[in-house]
Amino acid sequence: MLDFFISPAMAQDAGAAGGGIAQIVMLVGFVLIFYFLLWRPQSKRAKQHRELVGGLSKGDEVVIGGGLVGRITKVGDEFLTLEIADNTEVNVQKSAVANVLPKGTIKSI
Repeated sequence: MLDFFISPAMAQDAGAAGGGIAQIVMLVGFVLIFYFLLWRPQSKRAKQHRELVGGLSKGDEVVIGGGLVGRITKVGDEFLTLEIADNTEVNVQKSAVANVLPKGTIKSI
């Protein structure tokens, strides 16, 4: 009996409000997916690399991003000196270090 008081325009507004909520829920869902699949794993890898670079010390055997293997002879704030052969040293950025190798790896290569 009250149906004649509800105009078609009012019904459309009610439907649009429900659609707006669905869009917000969908947007929140996409943000959560982006966070858990992309941003969080990347920040974990960056944190691990910062810890790796922060823990470098003289005598460590490392591999840098270009595949060069050597022993650290000097550690500075931004750079380190890497001995790649007898009497051959190069300066590289700390951030270029990709991995720390177990001691004695260079002798076995």
